[in-house]
Amino acid sequence: MTTARAHRRKATAAAIAAVLAIAGAAGCSSKAKDKDDGKAGAGGVKTGVGVTDKTIKLGALTDMTGVYATLGKSVTQAQQLYVKQTNDAGGICGRKLELTVRDHGYDPQKAVAGYTELEPEVLGFAQFIGSPFVASVKQRIDADKPLVLPQAWSASLLGSPYVRVLGSTYDIETINAIDFLMKEKGLKKGDKIGHVYFEGDYGENALSGSKYMAEQNDLTIVEQKIKPTDNDMTAQVAALKKAGVKAIVISAGPRQAASLVGVAAAGGMKVPIIGNNSAYAPQLLATQAAPALEAMYFVSTPSLPIGDDAEGPSKLAGDYAAAYPKDALDNGVVAGWTAATTMGEALKRACESKDLTREGVDKALLTIKDWDAGFGVHNFTDPNAPSSLESVIIKPDKAAKGGSSVVREAEVSEAAQGFKRS
Repeated sequence: MTTARAHRRKATAAAIAAVLAIAGAAGCSSKAKDKDDGKAGAGGVKTGVGVTDKTIKLGALTDMTGVYATLGKSVTQAQQLYVKQTNDAGGICGRKLELTVRDHGYDPQKAVAGYTELEPEVLGFAQFIGSPFVASVKQRIDADKPLVLPQAWSASLLGSPYVRVLGSTYDIETINAIDFLMKEKGLKKGDKIGHVYFEGDYGENALSGSKYMAEQNDLTIVEQKIKPTDNDMTAQVAALKKAGVKAIVISAGPRQAASLVGVAAAGGMKVPIIGNNSAYAPQLLATQAAPALEAMYFVSTPSLPIGDDAEGPSKLAGDYAAAYPKDALDNGVVAGWTAATTMGEALKRACESKDLTREGVDKALLTIKDWDAGFGVHNFTDPNAPSSLESVIIKPDKAAKGGSSVVREAEVSEAAQGFKRS
């Protein structure tokens, strides 16, 4: 690590710590008030923070202007669509849903400040983009008890009944990805495999999946750590080409993936490249990297893509296109919709139990098993496990609705089934 990079990481950590210190003081004052007083409201339902006789307020901490801007926009609009459709149908528990959105721009200070602002006002969060930012307030979430359904898949978020990972975590997703490379793309035992990854929770959790597969299959991992602000992958491709890797995993954002694939193809490095679910957006098919992406790039994702012919994706694609005719379909729509419908299902079950307090909603989520919102089956009964171990392998496809098509259906590899975190 360079001295400059070390200073940047220390500065980021200091920024988060400073904001948390301020936020912690604010949190202490709010604890003096009994947030979930459990007063009976309309219909004899106990209510607390974010719930009145007429409304249920939810929060969304998103990225509209940073490294995941395309994802954040799609996730948010899908959730706004869910809120509208639900309210048009009468709401939940006789109450209308309200979604308050804050853009943190993938900035740690703004992310923590956004949580501090919204937490005293909302029942829970249907969106929170960024594994490092969710992790930075996880202790506060466990104390405050709002249900948080993040668009983040780091295994560091497991273990809390209030932060629930929707789909396979990055380590499992990467294990399934490398299993695909070995079974279908020619990667063999003894080969070298490159892994380009963001520093922090996301990339390092994905890397742990690569290391597990390396141990199981006598692979050699050639690591290339990058920052979210690194957009040109020329140096990384040169290093991986010199090392003689036979395949590459990328755990970064769409921009980095497009650069990596484009530079590799231009330099004659025609090896299969596979990304985690956060490393693709169909908007990339409008760039110069499109031919290379279609030829040599794959993505491991926790759910069916928006362009799949199944009933769930087909209906959502039609509804979303009608609501947002000028915006592209991508898998952020699926992620946003899955989180919103999961939150909705928990609210409905909490209503049936006459308890719309934070604790009541969290308990309700623990009863959801073998539940499918149309994009894959989820089990929320164990807070120590992700809701699924399955991964769908997709590829960029300009001709497909939503810019991707399925290469391998939802599957759990044997390696993922046997994986134990240390």
